Amino acid sequence: MNLWTTANATDESRRHARVAVLPIGSFEQHGSHLPLATDTIVASAVASALAERYSLFLLPPVTISCSHEHAAWRGTVSISATTLIAIVEDVAASLHRQGIDHLVLVNGHGGNYVLSNLVQEANTDGPRLALFPSRRDWEQARHDAGLESTSHDDMHAGEIETSILLHVAPDTVTAEFEKADHLTERPHLLMVGMGAYTDTGVIGQPSLATDTKGSDVLASLVRSFEHTLGLLTKEQKHATSGD
Repeated sequence: MNLWTTANATDESRRHARVAVLPIGSFEQHGSHLPLATDTIVASAVASALAERYSLFLLPPVTISCSHEHAAWRGTVSISATTLIAIVEDVAASLHRQGIDHLVLVNGHGGNYVLSNLVQEANTDGPRLALFPSRRDWEQARHDAGLESTSHDDMHAGEIETSILLHVAPDTVTAEFEKADHLTERPHLLMVGMGAYTDTGVIGQPSLATDTKGSDVLASLVRSFEHTLGLLTKEQKHATSGD
């Protein structure tokens, strides 16, 4: 699948989409078996699948975000929550100037907590922004794909992320995923960061990952998104129909 948009201006003029999709990833450690760009690849894979299925305007990904909890590992790069908010707000404003008032943020990094508050505030006067996938969407995808680990145990670089990359970018996954499992509780993660709970950077069971699971996770998320899209565009449809 195409992870990055290759559309030109003529393509988008013909598509005339009313909803845009912005993948938001990160650039952070994912153990020794997954690349620093893992979350960006995941977000881009989900966003690309959504854009193709629902004919949406696919934007290029935000590749660096709030990864401060991973600072113990060389290679991790972060921006502030304030900067991430500013980027999203600027993108939304630019889209508005060309008549696109609905934006879906496809978040691939759990540490981007600030996006929830941003979306909540943006929708006070009606649906404008959506944050996808939700925790419920991920749980449904885990169930549909037959994942063996739980979302709590499978926190980082584990079964679900490794499965998605085995499906969409297998060349980026090293054979070390088969022996990289590490499970632990992390009660004070926001205070002490990941380095206090894992030497490898992994919290999860990547050894359980398969290409097929990754494919099934993406298919489930595409199905789940239909409800989110309906809520986001409900007001627009009513205005168009005169209801």
